[in-house]
Amino acid sequence: MRIISGTYRGRVLKSPSGSKTRPTSDRLRETLFNVLQTKIDTGTRFLDLCAGTGAIGIEAISRGAKFATFVDKSRRACGLIEENLDLLEISEERTEVFQSAADEFLRRRDENSEVWDIVFFDPPYQEDYSKVLYLFADDNIKILADEGVFIAEHHAKNVLPDAVGELRRWRILKQGETNLSFYEKN
Repeated sequence: MRIISGTYRGRVLKSPSGSKTRPTSDRLRETLFNVLQTKIDTGTRFLDLCAGTGAIGIEAISRGAKFATFVDKSRRACGLIEENLDLLEISEERTEVFQSAADEFLRRRDENSEVWDIVFFDPPYQEDYSKVLYLFADDNIKILADEGVFIAEHHAKNVLPDAVGELRRWRILKQGETNLSFYEKN
């Protein structure tokens, strides 16, 4: 697995052994960031939920994002993310890594916590996506910045809703058996 573009272009990341983690393919990451390219700048805060290797958040930093938060419930995955950040010598001032389930992490946030401009959610395909979708749709919980984007990677057979509360899907990209659903608040 390699970084596709930006500061760390061509650098290879460590990948987990075994089949518990399903990294987003290079091709799908390239497609994702082609859509996001106008939304990433030096002020962008990026949240990589169910981060696995951290490749998506690291790609965002490589392309100019100011800060990335990585969340994964696996201690092993969090260790791998830390190794990849160290391997690329990415400053600790630009990243944070949390070991937590995605919905628990979002619920525990302090009401004064900073919000994210872009959120990428890529849980195991069999997981219930609705818990996290409803947290982003909840007006009482401020997670997503104004004009922020929430993206869910999911299996094509797992049909996600077009809308959840104020959260509306504005684009869906299909690549093989994988879909990327792009949401924003209206």
